Amino acid sequence: FFVSNTMRLRIYKTKVFILTLIVVACGFAFWNNGKLKKNDMFIKDSEIGRQFKGYSSSGVKHVFNVSSVDSARKLEVDNMTLVYRSIVYQLNFDQTIKNLDRVHSQEDIVVVVQVHNRPEYLRLLVESLKNARGIENVLLIFSHDFWSPEINQIVASVNFCQVLQIFFPFSLQLYPSEFPGNDPKDCPRNLDKKDALKLGCNNAEYPDSFGHYREAKFSQTKHHWWWKLHFVWERVKVLQDHKGLVLFIEEDHYMSPDFYHVLKKMWGLKKEQCPDCDVLSLGTYTRVTGFSSKADKVEVKTWKSTEHNMGMAMNRETYQRLIQCTDTFCTYDDYNWDWTLQYLTVACLPEFWKVMVSEVPRIYHAGDCGMHHKKICNPSSEKAKIDAVLNSNGKYLFPETVSISKRYNTAAISPHVKNGGWGDIRDHELCKSYRRLQ
Repeated sequence: FFVSNTMRLRIYKTKVFILTLIVVACGFAFWNNGKLKKNDMFIKDSEIGRQFKGYSSSGVKHVFNVSSVDSARKLEVDNMTLVYRSIVYQLNFDQTIKNLDRVHSQEDIVVVVQVHNRPEYLRLLVESLKNARGIENVLLIFSHDFWSPEINQIVASVNFCQVLQIFFPFSLQLYPSEFPGNDPKDCPRNLDKKDALKLGCNNAEYPDSFGHYREAKFSQTKHHWWWKLHFVWERVKVLQDHKGLVLFIEEDHYMSPDFYHVLKKMWGLKKEQCPDCDVLSLGTYTRVTGFSSKADKVEVKTWKSTEHNMGMAMNRETYQRLIQCTDTFCTYDDYNWDWTLQYLTVACLPEFWKVMVSEVPRIYHAGDCGMHHKKICNPSSEKAKIDAVLNSNGKYLFPETVSISKRYNTAAISPHVKNGGWGDIRDHELCKSYRRLQ
């Protein structure tokens, strides 16, 4: 018999709810049985490695009562997944902040870094943050979707400001062989819908607008971005009364030494001269080589996802308007979070976004390679290029004042086309659940 769409929707909502309960249950189980004590919050990665090789954190050998090597390996992987889920739950619950000797006020800037698994770029970002004047006043939040000893060591090296790590609880690493990861019973990307229905794969009825089925590696980034947005503003306890800006950056960005200085100036300018500016942007992707006439200038224009998605800063009012568009964000068939935001500016938000953007970039995209680019990654080369531009224009950094040079006639900008990759109703329901269940 055929299940109606309404019935399937209920089934997927139930699955989302169950996924969350599993994470919570695992976390409380580990909390209550004492395997993860509060004082040992940051488990040593060497201990996790021993568990993965068949040893518990106490060094006691596990006895696997199974008959085949394959079964033993599967048991180890499954146990390891549960360990990671429990660690993630506990860290998100406890929210331990490092470097409390540094002072962060409720009025000051919070910087949130979305981190996947590119440690070579994360090192460069941390180095650029360390060299930024005023960074000691920032609360720096790393939002991860991959647990890695190498990445954890990079974060642990940060001693120049307060630091908090949070973890996306529905990552591919935590759900390697089930939704929202890659379920073996899911439909192959290029399978025709008629064939998918005959095969009876999980998501046969829900290809995207181009007839393709979901790919978890592409879905994860949009999920992580929306979860992070909500978790930072609503669930990070020290930010419950935050009255300043939150700056969103990514692991492959590189910051100018005066990014904090300029962002503070822009924040003051917004209050005085552009109260209807929804977003502040530290710059576009255009590499400006001469700073002399532009270093102290900003422009006001319509927000455009392909230009102003890097170094976006917003206050609580902008966030609160944005989160009201959860259903639209979570159902729009585009796996890119920024192109989805572009759609929201014309389809859901009360007004299209107005952005104040620095004419001279205070943020750079060092990782111009990878998922959307075919060229080979060379982080040290990109760093050298950026440093050359910054060093040759050093005398123009840290302007005493910042002024609005141009106010463009702002008009709504619609995305020219949606990119697909987000047709699966399970992604829709999981995405919408973050407001309810986290």
